[in-house]
Amino acid sequence: MSVPNIITIARILLVPLTVWLLVSEEFLLGFLAFLVAGISDGVDGYIARRYNLKTDLGAYLDPLADKALLVSIYVTLGFQGDLPAWLVILVVSRDVLIVGAVILSLLMGKPLRMRPLFVSKANTAFQIALAGAVLANLGLGLDWDFVLLIGSPIVAGLTLASGALYMREWLRHMANGLEEDR
Repeated sequence: MSVPNIITIARILLVPLTVWLLVSEEFLLGFLAFLVAGISDGVDGYIARRYNLKTDLGAYLDPLADKALLVSIYVTLGFQGDLPAWLVILVVSRDVLIVGAVILSLLMGKPLRMRPLFVSKANTAFQIALAGAVLANLGLGLDWDFVLLIGSPIVAGLTLASGALYMREWLRHMANGLEEDR
């Protein structure tokens, strides 16, 4: 087990703690846990690249850890009324559709190798920024209500664009049965 994989697993284990802190209205601690998760994401990636410790397991665990944290944060903040329900539904639905498409491809004997698209990376960055800003607002008692007003439509647009592009690529792959370079 490599050091980056251990850090990633620790990040996965941090998800339930972060959700519990938010549900318990310990917003400052929840925000700090979110920051630790974000910093650990950068650290594990740096160590893996710098010391040539990239593994196949890490290639699966890292995005899983990211999605587990983001989806959990979005759902929790949505249930608490700190994020609009329509945005939470959109974000979670996109991820469910993508995972479903990958599983269906495997079941149909046409495995699909997913590579992140630029719009998907931008989408993830804006989702993280919005979640972080909402958590900072709650945890630090800031008056950043404008963040939701500005951030929600940006995240929604990027989520829709990213989901549409992934579905287009998946449909092409399923129709042709060939790997598309993305």
